[in-house]
Amino acid sequence: MPASLRFVHLDTPDALLPAFDVMRQLRPHLTDAPSFAAQVARQHAEGYRLLAASDAGSIVGLAGYRTLTNLLYGRFVYVDDLVVDGSLQRGGVGAQLLDAVRQIAREAGCAQFVLDTGLHMPLAQRFYFRNGLLARGMHFVEPLASLSHPAGLTS
Repeated sequence: MPASLRFVHLDTPDALLPAFDVMRQLRPHLTDAPSFAAQVARQHAEGYRLLAASDAGSIVGLAGYRTLTNLLYGRFVYVDDLVVDGSLQRGGVGAQLLDAVRQIAREAGCAQFVLDTGLHMPLAQRFYFRNGLLARGMHFVEPLASLSHPAGLTS
């Protein structure tokens, strides 16, 4: 595990561009860094934040999240994206990213910490269980339009 992880929010296009290669490991449908940065900027306008874990100046992991309120959870943080560079997986970076976003949620007065993962991803499910998250439901999706790629960065 990198001992010197630094966590910083990526809020500008110039800061987002270096995150593309790591995010593309989770979202392979993303085509290029400028389009990725533009998409994140659109999501940022809707409350999305992208937290980067960096080691020696290189981005090694990302957590994209939003603070929301609904009748089910009250005020909560929803994690849209969590990815660690493939060469560093199972080294503790993902757990540190989750802990950092969990702390942001606590500081924002959130009652819950929520994320989804695919049914086809047993390794991710085990990771989330090990990190204190419990499966409480299923996520249902219905495509409403024919698109060449999935909309946005959410799963």
